[in-house]
Amino acid sequence: MLSTKPVGRGASARKYDLLTALGAFALSQGKHDQRRALRLMTLITARYNWARDELAVGQREIARLWSVDERTVKREMAQLRGRGWLVVKRQGARGRVTQYGLGIEQLLTDTAITWACVGSDFEIRMGQGEVLPQQVVPLPVRGTVATPDTSSGTEWALARLLLHTEDTGTYASWIAALERVERAGGRLTLRAPSKFHAGYVQTHLQRRLLAACQDVDAEVSEVRITT
Repeated sequence: MLSTKPVGRGASARKYDLLTALGAFALSQGKHDQRRALRLMTLITARYNWARDELAVGQREIARLWSVDERTVKREMAQLRGRGWLVVKRQGARGRVTQYGLGIEQLLTDTAITWACVGSDFEIRMGQGEVLPQQVVPLPVRGTVATPDTSSGTEWALARLLLHTEDTGTYASWIAALERVERAGGRLTLRAPSKFHAGYVQTHLQRRLLAACQDVDAEVSEVRITT
């Protein structure tokens, strides 16, 4: 995954990659989310210090930049914090504005769904970045994808077969690597190969996993993803 600290060698490219990811994601959303993402991108471009992971701008200045009033700024900044895209590093006090950092890991998790829209090279670059090989999130597998082994007879083995049948590409990219850890009552715990992989599955696929598990075992009430 793209480094969460885009500094040092190749930093400029990583900065553009992050803004590209955010922009592509915004364009796939409704007008309110589009505008929020555009405001954040403009704020990042104008005032964010990449080297120090620091965004320290007063509400009045942000209002002027966004062409809105300060009440709108307060509301939008709260929304950005709520999504995890901005993180408070130092709370503002008299004579000192609040200092923010970027929630880059959350930004990457939320925008991953549209990386392929930019291009396969971008998807590979964002998925791999500078992590170790065993941490690389698997990309779609071309050709035949092996049918899951159901010999264990567990609910996860049977659910995997359903998921493989429904969407082979998604199965190969995100589901095949999930390993069954334990079953405690209605909770099924699965292990992902990386934190990023787990975050993507939790955000975009968890409901699908639960539905498949419930199709083969109605007593499954929760699917938990861990690393």
